[in-house]
Amino acid sequence: MFATSRLLCRRGGDRPHALWDFNLTVGEGEIVCLVGESGSGKSLAANAVMRLLPEPHVRVSQGTISLDGQDLLSLSEAEMRAIRGDRMAMIFQEPMTALNPQKTVGWQIDEVLRLHTNLNKAGRKARALEILGDVHIPAPASTYNAYPHQISGGQRQRVMIAMALVLKPRLIIADEPTTALDVTTQKQILKLIKDLQQAQGTGILFITHDFGVVAEIADRIAVLRLGELVEQGPAAQILRSPQHPYTRKLIAAVPALTPPPEKPASGEPLVLEARSLRKTFAARGGYLSGKRNPVIAVKDLSFQLRRGETLGVVGESGSGKTTVSRIVTRLLESDSGEVRIDGRDLISASKTELRALRKDIQMVFQDPMASLNPRRRVVELIAQGPIVQGVAKDVAHARARELLSLVELPPAAAERYPHEFSGGQRQRIGIARALAMEPRVIVADEPVSALDVSVQAQVLKLLADLRDRLHLSLLFVTHDLRVAAQLCDKVIVMSKGEIVEAGPTARVFANPEHPYTRSLLDSIPGRDWEPPVCNVA
Repeated sequence: MFATSRLLCRRGGDRPHALWDFNLTVGEGEIVCLVGESGSGKSLAANAVMRLLPEPHVRVSQGTISLDGQDLLSLSEAEMRAIRGDRMAMIFQEPMTALNPQKTVGWQIDEVLRLHTNLNKAGRKARALEILGDVHIPAPASTYNAYPHQISGGQRQRVMIAMALVLKPRLIIADEPTTALDVTTQKQILKLIKDLQQAQGTGILFITHDFGVVAEIADRIAVLRLGELVEQGPAAQILRSPQHPYTRKLIAAVPALTPPPEKPASGEPLVLEARSLRKTFAARGGYLSGKRNPVIAVKDLSFQLRRGETLGVVGESGSGKTTVSRIVTRLLESDSGEVRIDGRDLISASKTELRALRKDIQMVFQDPMASLNPRRRVVELIAQGPIVQGVAKDVAHARARELLSLVELPPAAAERYPHEFSGGQRQRIGIARALAMEPRVIVADEPVSALDVSVQAQVLKLLADLRDRLHLSLLFVTHDLRVAAQLCDKVIVMSKGEIVEAGPTARVFANPEHPYTRSLLDSIPGRDWEPPVCNVA
């Protein structure tokens, strides 16, 4: 489908060339997985093929890129626009930035069909609804009339995939397309992509940091490190017997699916207790966008969290996981129920009482870049909470610097801004900011979902170490059951706003009782792949 030779992209950065001697082909009907850590150049390679580089600052200085024998580098921008979306398409990692927030989902899919087909309006709508159904959107007609902010993150990613698939292109470049998806949706999307590959002969360049996904779909694997391909070959060969030390290091960081043995009852006191929580999102929309039905996001939900314990909240996209995390931190008001911290109800607290209670429960968000003020230095971001609580500025800043050391960031990080850090480092800053309030409970909403495996392993180890050292309690929201298996003492499994199963992680994973839990575990990508024991010395 395409080939590159000595593709060099110049940019001001930590190395003179972002990609060096990058030679890769994707054949018809083949899935090639490109893996590597953040900053290795994976997304840059994808953008180069799509001719989406921010030229002239980042450009292809040498080499060729061809699609079915046609040299893409020789085409004008108008000619490339005709190819993008038609003969080749890209599924972006972050759908919220790729989708237009001012246009409905239906309008955005319709635009692709309007530009590249001769279908009339009714035909375009029928095709749009069909592709939304193909990517397993629960209510295609309702989602067609919704704006991006009105649907969940997983549903937004499925919309992006629908837009890429709608014209059945020859080449699809998928840049971390399943990062934000739960395991059952991942399984559906991966199957959909494989079906398209087999039915249409579509070539797929699949960029991912999830080796479970790689084990599930890859025909070939290419490993990229600091702009250089260090290893590539058949998937079975690399997954079973990686040769390069860097590949072995990546595979060694993949979390095991088997949880540690169940811990005996600790006898520690209750720190956080939720009782009969309920939240309904009212109908939205109007005569222009179409009426959407009310959604019961959380229904009569109760759980307990003890001191020093990690409770995992797992389930599909739209199951209510994030809604629960926002209710217990009172970032979202519940319809009814109680959230008690050391016996004090957060839900009924007045503004004055709430300010005092907030220091006891802090949140680490999924996207640290979106939750950190880009105009403030790191030391100010970490110290902001304590200062609001009345701590003197110099004391708060000194404590912020101590916390940077605690989360294993250098002292110089204090004077820098969020954009100057990698994703994993920004997540450490988010953790430090939460710890600045000296909380009893930390609520972590998908804190490692966007990180590559090696950085993910580092952040998970950091959270576990901090939990044990500071006797913290963690409410850990995740769709990655491998992560839940390694970090969580207990789990609650949510489906459609309700808890369908709960218990110690080791027991639930080894002997799931509810059919929904069994379906989640059966859907884990690469479940049957046993990572080899790799020597990373």
